[in-house]
Amino acid sequence: MRKIIDLILSRLVIILMSLLVIDVLLQVFAGIFISKSNPFSFTDELAEFLLIWVGLLGAAYVTGQKQHLAIELISNKLSERNLLQLKIFINILIALFAVLVLITGGIRFVLINIKLEQLSAAMQLPMWYVYLVLPLSGFFIIYYVIDDIKLLWIKATLQQLRKGNRNISN
Repeated sequence: MRKIIDLILSRLVIILMSLLVIDVLLQVFAGIFISKSNPFSFTDELAEFLLIWVGLLGAAYVTGQKQHLAIELISNKLSERNLLQLKIFINILIALFAVLVLITGGIRFVLINIKLEQLSAAMQLPMWYVYLVLPLSGFFIIYYVIDDIKLLWIKATLQQLRKGNRNISN
């Protein structure tokens, strides 16, 4: 299941990033060659919305790849057992952030925008479409974190079993 989600997320981020590049190139082209009455006035707004989606879905993807930003001052000095405990703790903190901020806050934000019927200025796009990426990326992050905690827990259990077997054989 994780490989399928990785594939979906990576492809989605690649497509959105490609659209962002095309949009910005179109914006530059229009600014240079069609500077008076720009028929592409939506490009600035679209670039902002695509950047939000690429950033949040990209953050979810790198969380799943374990490539997110980390400060390793403490972790380099820990034993393997303590390192596993630290990784589980960090994943729990990430899960709390995803649930409280991205999912809960994101859903509230989307619902408020649906109720207010707020539209974007240039494209007249319902703003809740833009903000829908908050809970969506939160759910992806939660999936990855739960899967990582499960794997770390299994690894810690196996280490305990090996350690117990060594003590029995001695």
